[in-house]
Amino acid sequence: MHHAYIVAAARTAGGRRGGLLRDWHPADLAGQVLDALIDRSGADPALIEDVIMGCVSQFGQQSANVARNAVLSSKLPESVPATSVDRQCGSSQQALHFAAATVMSGQMDVVIAAGTESMTRVPMGAAAKLSHESGMGSPFGGPAMKARYPGVQFSQFAGAEMIAVKYDLSKDALDEFGWQSQVKAATAAKSGAFDQEIVPIMVTTHEGEAKAHMIDEGIRFEATLEATRAVKLLAENGRLTAATSSQICDGASGVLIVNERGLKALGVEPIARIHHMTVVGEDPVIMLEAPIGATQKALARAGMKIEDIDLYEVNEAFASVPMAWLKMLGADPDRLNVNGGAIALGHPLGASGTKLMTTLLHALEARGKRWGLQTMCEGGGLANVTIVEKL
Repeated sequence: MHHAYIVAAARTAGGRRGGLLRDWHPADLAGQVLDALIDRSGADPALIEDVIMGCVSQFGQQSANVARNAVLSSKLPESVPATSVDRQCGSSQQALHFAAATVMSGQMDVVIAAGTESMTRVPMGAAAKLSHESGMGSPFGGPAMKARYPGVQFSQFAGAEMIAVKYDLSKDALDEFGWQSQVKAATAAKSGAFDQEIVPIMVTTHEGEAKAHMIDEGIRFEATLEATRAVKLLAENGRLTAATSSQICDGASGVLIVNERGLKALGVEPIARIHHMTVVGEDPVIMLEAPIGATQKALARAGMKIEDIDLYEVNEAFASVPMAWLKMLGADPDRLNVNGGAIALGHPLGASGTKLMTTLLHALEARGKRWGLQTMCEGGGLANVTIVEKL
């Protein structure tokens, strides 16, 4: 069995809905990341054997195998195949797992795992909404599923509120977490912590100015705790608000993964080794709780304890998710999302998996740390966990 190594990692800066990335087709945006991975690794584009790309809303501009269209929008030759993956919010983290498993098995030696999502151009839930409105039904409307979950309306928003209640997370604590995400992201951006991981994308501002987009558009540099606490609740008598939820976001990201033969063929040094991969399925009603069990399983199978992990990225779909994770794992909050998370930086759905991995690897490098863990909640009660060793 071969090892799987990461030799390059890159992401775009996030764009708000209708913001600076509004003019970019999602395949073109992903193509920019694919080009950056080639440039940063110095790899011969012809050596790339596959591209596996996460995308949640595979509809409209993201339909018809957006991964292949991204390849055809990049400097990669036509000979490079590609496929698109949907494991909901963990789509590109799953793409990473598929790519790693492929090079570990020796079937291929050089594979790109990536993700893209334009939530401006293809709104969240567009495929289900428009198909339902046109009379083609709902993905959750089958008789067998209705019989198994009678009367259930599957909702990530309801699930996030359930987690807040189950783990006794007060609105004040959630607000504090959301504000701290903004503070950490603003500090990281101002210090240049994201500069090396971000691919500059040429954009046109609403004022007509052309510029390179290098700063995540969702960061609220002047955020205060008082303003955070004043934001309207998402649900009556609930605990979460838009200020404690991930931001709708446009973006793309990717990592280049190789085995030992790939390292030799590319003539590069690895930046990290993929140590362990886990995916689980749990309760689809509370839905977003699965990272807890997934992390416990991953640590047990890896023969590690949470104290062994230097930094962790737990996607901030809602503040209740990483807060419950911290509580149940007994993890150190100072090691969590050290440069902020999706509440401040945005959550471009299918691009978030390799986006978080890119940020995790750069944070480990900056701090001289060794072990990193990444996990994400995913629609349907799923969660992926990836443990990496920084080299």
